[in-house]
Amino acid sequence: IAKGTRIFEYLGDRVSHAAANARYEDHDENDNHTFLFIVDRNTVIDAAVNGSDARFINHHCDGNCTSVIENRRVFIDAVRAIAPGEELGYDYEIGRDKDDPPNVDEIYACRCGSPKCRGSMLEAAPKKKAARPRPAAKRRKPDKKGRKTRPEAKRRGERSRRRA
Repeated sequence: IAKGTRIFEYLGDRVSHAAANARYEDHDENDNHTFLFIVDRNTVIDAAVNGSDARFINHHCDGNCTSVIENRRVFIDAVRAIAPGEELGYDYEIGRDKDDPPNVDEIYACRCGSPKCRGSMLEAAPKKKAARPRPAAKRRKPDKKGRKTRPEAKRRGERSRRRA
């Protein structure tokens, strides 16, 4: 399969998020098996109902395919040349949610074996913002008498903005 080839369209029952949630509300939250694909904020494709073979493509952190959403349709495209017999895979990048169970990374653990494996089928966890280093204090220039002075607007008790 040549790079750039459109391989499949991800097909299935197109439902709302509420309908998808209701359909699988009894689903064991420790089971990561799903054929749901979020198209946009209104639509989910449930490939368990009238789905195409695209539903059988496995997750891979460094996959040979990618999912592409165009005009509310989902396609699977090759991102590089794929040899005959090579397994198709793409990064699911399953969204994280604030009410995910504490073991969500275990539930969606990845075992793709790629050197670039991040260990999860979920989108990368948000990085904690590192504390920004404070800028070094500016050296004060000596005045005519050799004393170090503060910049005009930075003297104690004064505001940096003018009052009307």
